Amino acid sequence: MEERVQKILARAGIASRRASEKLISAGRVRVNGKVISLGDKADPSKDTIEVDNRKVEFQHQFEYFALYKPRGILSSAKDKRGRKTVVDLVPAQSRIFPVGRLDLESEGLIILTNDGELANILTHPSFEHEKEYRVLVARHPDQEQLKIWQRGVVLEDGYHTNPVKVWVERFHGDGAWLRVIMTEGRKRQIRETAAQIGLPIVKLIRVRMATITLGNLKPGNFRTLTEKEVQEIKKTHE
Repeated sequence: MEERVQKILARAGIASRRASEKLISAGRVRVNGKVISLGDKADPSKDTIEVDNRKVEFQHQFEYFALYKPRGILSSAKDKRGRKTVVDLVPAQSRIFPVGRLDLESEGLIILTNDGELANILTHPSFEHEKEYRVLVARHPDQEQLKIWQRGVVLEDGYHTNPVKVWVERFHGDGAWLRVIMTEGRKRQIRETAAQIGLPIVKLIRVRMATITLGNLKPGNFRTLTEKEVQEIKKTHE
């Protein structure tokens, strides 16, 4: 079945759909030896697709995992320094990669897959999928601090964050567990925001990405996503 080539490349994990469109526009993609234009279609089951003169190999079996990333584990496929990554924790049969980063000291839900289309849907800003976190801060927040967080702040790089949902889940000694729901994910956004308003973070756990939840997973444990979970995410792209 023929599809737009940028969609095929995204599903194969070559690049996001938007980045694949740029590859095509730059004349770097060929189908059956012919340079294609944006909007052209192909059938990956019978056509030869090349990017920069290298044949695109397609996965015939997709794998999908939900992992509880522990603290101290890198959210990457590999590390030049030989440190352990999230990929090392899942015995996949194919070459998988993480979807959605968490910094070294954060923990919680990471999706690992070899399906580039699903990765693009979950991470591209245009889909505005929610990400939900439990955040333990060292102090009791006041209403003004929560209001500032909710309406957005200007990060160190000058970016103004979008409004987010933040509320106190429960107090915990001198600190408090907060719930944070957001539709963007700038690097260290939660940590930088909390620091700006005087709420040092003790622990940060991602518990949900779109409709996929952490559930009862413990640090280092994983599960296979159900077909229903995968299709619920892909429905947003139809």
